[in-house]
Amino acid sequence: MKITWRMWLVFAVVLACFLVIFVNQDGITFMQKGVLIKGVEDNSTIFNAGLRSGQILLSINGEPIQKMADYTKALSPYSLLKNETMKITLTTKTGEIISLVDSDIVNQISIAEISKTRIKTGLDIRGGARALVTAKDYKLSDSELDDLIAISQERLNIYGLSDLSIRKQSDSSGNRYMIVEIAGSSPKDLEELLGKQGKFEAKIGNDTVFQGGKEDITYVGRSGQDAGIYQCSQSSATQYVCMFRFSISINGNTADHYAQVTKDIPVNISNPGYLSKTIDFYLDDKLTDSLLISVDLKGSSSTQHSIQGSGVGATQQEAYEDAKMNMKKLQTVLITGSLPYKLEIVKIDRISPILGDVFTKTIISAGIVAFLGVSLIVFLRYRRIKISIIMLGIVLAEVLMILGFSALMNANLDLAGIAGIIAAIGTGVDDQLVIVDESRRGKDETMKQRIKNALFIIFAAFATAVASLFPLFYAGAGLLKGFAITSLVGITAGVFITRPAFADIVNQLEEH
Repeated sequence: MKITWRMWLVFAVVLACFLVIFVNQDGITFMQKGVLIKGVEDNSTIFNAGLRSGQILLSINGEPIQKMADYTKALSPYSLLKNETMKITLTTKTGEIISLVDSDIVNQISIAEISKTRIKTGLDIRGGARALVTAKDYKLSDSELDDLIAISQERLNIYGLSDLSIRKQSDSSGNRYMIVEIAGSSPKDLEELLGKQGKFEAKIGNDTVFQGGKEDITYVGRSGQDAGIYQCSQSSATQYVCMFRFSISINGNTADHYAQVTKDIPVNISNPGYLSKTIDFYLDDKLTDSLLISVDLKGSSSTQHSIQGSGVGATQQEAYEDAKMNMKKLQTVLITGSLPYKLEIVKIDRISPILGDVFTKTIISAGIVAFLGVSLIVFLRYRRIKISIIMLGIVLAEVLMILGFSALMNANLDLAGIAGIIAAIGTGVDDQLVIVDESRRGKDETMKQRIKNALFIIFAAFATAVASLFPLFYAGAGLLKGFAITSLVGITAGVFITRPAFADIVNQLEEH
């Protein structure tokens, strides 16, 4: 059989998708050893020693760590420590980390198994809670929804939640929502967190100098000359520090109150450029940051203020990114209280990981059984084993293309997406049957014309399918988006890549 350029295209795309799914910067995913560090408590001993989220842990005190059970076993002696410390040596892909730690290390590090592929699964497979949230009695604009997502992300991050995902969505009526997903959480926990008011307070000692939500803060600088990183330097042999600054404005009454609170605060003897008290920021009664007060602001009724802070890291780039993140965090906190609406939870669900696993296996099993049944019918109809095998190969190539696209776009593959893959398989089989049938009829026409007729039918069906899938991007506030995307990717890849290659194959088989 002569291999045409269309067949080579299929081979090239399949190979590219395989690489996208199973290869990352560390090599082949299913051959990687160790466990993934998902989170490290800030300012903990092991954090200051250099351990960071995203690193791959290979061993603890020389004991290889291949799975989570190995990690738990290696840390078990530390959980028994009482008011004492013990040396620990962690080996990661980036180097060795040695530190003295106590029993808290068990709670300071969170880990996960290294994924065997780069495909991300949705919450309905991993398990957790999902909430569909909007503003109560207020129609959000795009910019307001972006601010709401940024503020909600900040608020939920303060509570130390992991596997948090917040994204925006709209429906066909123009209503805008944010979808909040937290793996391992319950609907009650999620509802309690989202139901909080987001009360913001700035305190000096026991005096509240201004609050969010009462128009105390009239402006927060976020870009240009009003915000930025202005200095980076090496503070020690192992640490860099970057400073940030941004401007804020407060109203006149708030400025007068600030002046009354600060006028009698003495100057810090050890640091004469600042007052002896700090200004502390609280969100939902939790301390988020503390800043020094310049002596120039003592008793001042100025409405213009400059907020400063810093970020640290083992490298200058890490310190810069930390400072940038801290600045954004503080800016978001200062904006938090100024939103003129309350949150309303439209829908909230709990997804069990066990149920998701069962659903996944059931759907995949049903897809395999359905395809084998179709393959059997094809074989019985055409009595051509080659046709059945080639159809199987083409369908597997299309599935790999869908998964490759999902991995490339870093998209979550949920149960709706899996259902979309199965729908794409069905469409692919239908199209291949059309090609085979058209190639075997109308003997008065050339084979080229018969294949052309088949492809015309397939393109017409493709246009209809695309038109019917687009409304699903918005139906149910986007909860069927995964089905629409995977179906659309599957049939598009089929029509423009695999169907023409299959037509070439059938053309050559029929001619011989």
